[in-house]
Amino acid sequence: MQRLKLRLLTWDVKDTLLRLRVSVGQSYAGHAQAHGLQVSAETVDRAFRKAYWAQSQRFPNYGLKSGLTSQRWWMEVVSETFRLSGLRDEPLLRPLVEKLYWDYSAGHNWELLPGARETLEGCRALGIPMGVVSNFDRRLPDLLSQCDLRQHFQFILTSEEAGFAKPDRRIFLEALRIAGVAPNLAAHVGDDYENDYVASRAVGMHSFLLKAPDQPGKAEVPRAHLLPSLPHLLSLVEQG
Repeated sequence: MQRLKLRLLTWDVKDTLLRLRVSVGQSYAGHAQAHGLQVSAETVDRAFRKAYWAQSQRFPNYGLKSGLTSQRWWMEVVSETFRLSGLRDEPLLRPLVEKLYWDYSAGHNWELLPGARETLEGCRALGIPMGVVSNFDRRLPDLLSQCDLRQHFQFILTSEEAGFAKPDRRIFLEALRIAGVAPNLAAHVGDDYENDYVASRAVGMHSFLLKAPDQPGKAEVPRAHLLPSLPHLLSLVEQG
């Protein structure tokens, strides 16, 4: 594949650059057990998936159009997760729910994916301007700072700030507007086929899909657009 000349490279964050050190179930159950509440990580994981799906369906994109804040949205998800796990001591759970909300913006709960720092530094060395396009909430800039990644990006566009969540193409159009770059001179990197690969290509951007080693590739994605690892990106791009 011919190297792309780019004037903008945008990034997804969760499971592209950063991932949780332990599962949600392990984290929530561990905090609950520290408060004398016994529940298994497996039970919490199942409850979280159910609570998160239901909240996302009822109040998409943190319920912004329904008057919610992202903090309240997440705290309702955490509270419902505990309720579905069989923990219903509301006075005891209330401070735990708030603590968990803030814990997920702390760098110690996250780790970089292999090659993430090296790849970002390599792209900066090539002189490619970079930004973030993520369905994360307002905590993301602080999280990136704590993980020593913030300096790589000229802008951080969250779905909460934009008012649109991937795969809505408008969040990518807003990123292009912020950067003042034409779609054909921009590329996006992410791990989700619909949210990252398909949605960014729908506005005319180039796109690369990060594929975990144990995940099969999508038949619809040309081999040249698949990243077996993040550092592989450096051989595919150059300064525009």
